[in-house]
Amino acid sequence: MLTLYYAPGTCALASLIALEESGLAFEVKKISLRDGEQRSPDYLKINPKGRVPALVTAYGVLTETPAILAYIAQSAPAAKLAPLNDPFEFARLQSFNSYICSTVHVNHAHRPRGSRWADDPAAIEAMKAKVPENMADCFTLIEQTMFEGPWVMGEAYSLADPYLFVMTDWLPSDGIDPARFEKASDHHDRMLQRPAVQRALAYDRA
Repeated sequence: MLTLYYAPGTCALASLIALEESGLAFEVKKISLRDGEQRSPDYLKINPKGRVPALVTAYGVLTETPAILAYIAQSAPAAKLAPLNDPFEFARLQSFNSYICSTVHVNHAHRPRGSRWADDPAAIEAMKAKVPENMADCFTLIEQTMFEGPWVMGEAYSLADPYLFVMTDWLPSDGIDPARFEKASDHHDRMLQRPAVQRALAYDRA
């Protein structure tokens, strides 16, 4: 049994969708960021970073979304969530997810969590003001050079799809109309039709 530590409205949604797609046995434990549970002694024993997601496995705890997603795919090969038998294609998938993790998510975080990078209120406001431009640049790059269609990596649904779905879902809060990005918007709509996504969203919003 896998245990996913989860907070609503976070990137942990990508891992929850992947688990729903995988067919693996798992349970979810919600962490309230509003109440500061991510900084509680009990949770810090699980994830000293004080963030979500964290996936507890029989072998230990995994953190960071790209690592968790890869583990889920490799633990459930029958679900075909990644091109596990093709080293280059698997690396391409990891490259996309790494870009989401290291650049897109970080650009988004400058709006709600600018205090991670600065203490000066003026600097924090300047970071917030830059977020729409930075996120638009990211999605322009994704649509022009990364997104193959109909899914991120081409004909096959993969781990990249729930991760992109989460980022697209955040665009309105970053001051961007998702309709500006036709491929991402169409992808988001098709993701909403998947039963695994519907189950994950029902839990996220419960």
